[in-house]
Amino acid sequence: MSLLEKVLPRILIVDDEPANLKILRQVLQDHYRLAFARSGMAALELMAKEPMDMVLLDVMMPGMTGFDVCKKMKATKSLENIPVIFVTALKDTIDEEHGFEMGAVDYITKPVVPSIVMARVKAQLSLVQADVLKATQVDLIQRLGRAAEYKDNETGMHVQRMSRYSYVLAKAAGIDEELAMELQLAAQMHDLGKIAIPDNILLKPGRLDNDEFRQMKAHAQIGADILSNPKSQLVALARSIAISHHEKWDGSGYPHGLSGKDIPIEGRIAAIADVFDALTSERPYKPAWKVEDAVALLEEQAGKHFDPELIPLFIKELPQILQIKTEFSERQGTA
Repeated sequence: MSLLEKVLPRILIVDDEPANLKILRQVLQDHYRLAFARSGMAALELMAKEPMDMVLLDVMMPGMTGFDVCKKMKATKSLENIPVIFVTALKDTIDEEHGFEMGAVDYITKPVVPSIVMARVKAQLSLVQADVLKATQVDLIQRLGRAAEYKDNETGMHVQRMSRYSYVLAKAAGIDEELAMELQLAAQMHDLGKIAIPDNILLKPGRLDNDEFRQMKAHAQIGADILSNPKSQLVALARSIAISHHEKWDGSGYPHGLSGKDIPIEGRIAAIADVFDALTSERPYKPAWKVEDAVALLEEQAGKHFDPELIPLFIKELPQILQIKTEFSERQGTA
């Protein structure tokens, strides 16, 4: 089998009537890799052995119906996300609402119309591919975030913790679930520009001199440059965080000296999450602070370094923050 053939979606067609299998084969064989089963049990056994991208499932079969097969699929972790399109004869009395409740994504009626079959299969596979693309994008973002942390935090747990702290604070600030999740992903790239900072500066155990600090500060702009000209909202959000998470409420931050609400909300959220985790984590150049000491600093810096409205929200969510801190500890990351 060629590499090109391997990337074609694989569709399982399930029907107890050979004539129906033949018709669907003629419609789909030039566009997809096909597998066939003549009973529900045979279909489940085949899916347990071979990965499938979609199942075209006859409803009215002897023994195990299409509804039965779908129910078992949705109860099986490895099969639950495979899209199911029910195929049913016009003369059959089918409760379509029940089918959708069970997890089907569409219905096709017999006798099948080739153009309709192709259109519906293509539409549903496009949705699957979009989900795969999103998952791939998330995976790459997480790896980029870890790459930025690798030199001074090999486990990458800092980005896991601070990004989740950012999510918790975003929700507490009234940001909706979808955008808060995007912020969590984007925050993982907040220090992407660190990959360009020399090790002797990044890992220096003592205080940085003026020239070294100037070079260190450049990571915010470098990260933004790497993420420039974004083609998605997620990357645009990541760029905003990279360039703004070292700005300070009183205008004394960098790189642009923004102040107050001129600093985007995502930058203000990430700043709190980043500093809290940095303070409470051990690094080559410092020991970890006690949580109460870190909280005291956040409170003292409210209205100076940090948004004074966000600090009380962060502290209110401290039980959840500390649960995340424990779950994504450095020890867990090296296990």
